[in-house]
Amino acid sequence: MKIRRSLFVDQECNSLYAATAIAVSVFVFAYSSRFGQVSILLYYALWLPLIMVDHRRVLSTVQTFPIIYLFAALAVFSVFWSQAPGATLRGGIQMLSHVICATFAASVVSHRSLSIGVLFGTTLVLLYSLFFGRYSYNPIDGSYTFVGLFSSKNQLGFFASLGLIFGFFNLFYIVTGNAQKILCLGIIFLSAYILAISSSATSIVSVFITLIFLFGLMSLSVFTANTQKLVFFSGLVLAICGFYLAIELNVFEFVLALFGKDSTLTGRTYLWSEGFAAATEAPWFGWGYLAYWVQGFSEAERLWAEFYIESRTGFHFHNTYIEALVELGYVGAVLLIWLLMSTLVAAFSKLMKGHFQPESMLACSLLVLLTIRSVSEVDILTPYTIGSFIFYFLATKLRVVPRRNVGLYLREGRYGGAKMRALGG
Repeated sequence: MKIRRSLFVDQECNSLYAATAIAVSVFVFAYSSRFGQVSILLYYALWLPLIMVDHRRVLSTVQTFPIIYLFAALAVFSVFWSQAPGATLRGGIQMLSHVICATFAASVVSHRSLSIGVLFGTTLVLLYSLFFGRYSYNPIDGSYTFVGLFSSKNQLGFFASLGLIFGFFNLFYIVTGNAQKILCLGIIFLSAYILAISSSATSIVSVFITLIFLFGLMSLSVFTANTQKLVFFSGLVLAICGFYLAIELNVFEFVLALFGKDSTLTGRTYLWSEGFAAATEAPWFGWGYLAYWVQGFSEAERLWAEFYIESRTGFHFHNTYIEALVELGYVGAVLLIWLLMSTLVAAFSKLMKGHFQPESMLACSLLVLLTIRSVSEVDILTPYTIGSFIFYFLATKLRVVPRRNVGLYLREGRYGGAKMRALGG
């Protein structure tokens, strides 16, 4: 029996494969540390063989925006100056292969398949943690919180946040039948419940802001194209003014108090200062990718002890940019910021040009979520995590011209021969 290639690579025919592959990948990202190397091999098996199915299609993403691999390449090359070459080489190769999988996925997965896949994958993750998870004691603030099967409530909270965002997006733009809508509402309720019992301030605040942003974009669909842009930019200016006013009125301290936090953000400000101090020892290229939190290194051991991390693994500086600064220096931090900002600009540019299409609204909302979380988490810095997968997926997807539009661009003369070859035409 001959299997049609389009069932894997054609976005109009491969919904079953694409959504399933995304859902399985999400589950692997959540529990790879629990299921081990077999789960990682399954993740690779879902995406890497696509190069044998249609190499022109999947490699076109590399040719369209090759700079997307810069950060991962820097992570690999940092082995030459790393304080822990073994950890850096292993982590760098993992990160590069993870980025490759995300870009391959972007070439064959539609936003619809992404939405369905992440929603069901997240649901499996949350249910698995709900049934088999546990509460954990935090010796720093003396609280008990539900962490599921994760080592941190913020990790569980991130998946619950994605459940809410994709739940509402599917409810309004993807599903049609009443049974499907009831299922979406059930997933939204489950995600909200898990988020509440996890008590993750980072996740609650970030998803609250993101949902306001998403609902605001949805409400603009009732206006004409020109009015949409005017209202959007007016809302953006008001948001910036509101942020400044919130700082002046100490609103953030009030919000922290609601979650039982103090001005140190449960020790985060101390961690940040320690990160800046560590960065001064290797300011330009850093200690090496994943070379700071290594067992046996005195500074890492000291911070693990101070923050009661008995496992002596899985810790970080709770800030994406400080973590990048320590591991890869000014070069790595600037590169990561440039990738994040340029992807945000690409998302908002598409939003403006596409008259607030659902896929553009979803991309902008997810990037807003990742940007807010980057202040206190490191979602996009490490391999085999849902945050980095979504980031590199969107960074690629936003720059790829849909294949169904290639003929139109050729007729309009907007792309030359070299560009058409890059697009697979």
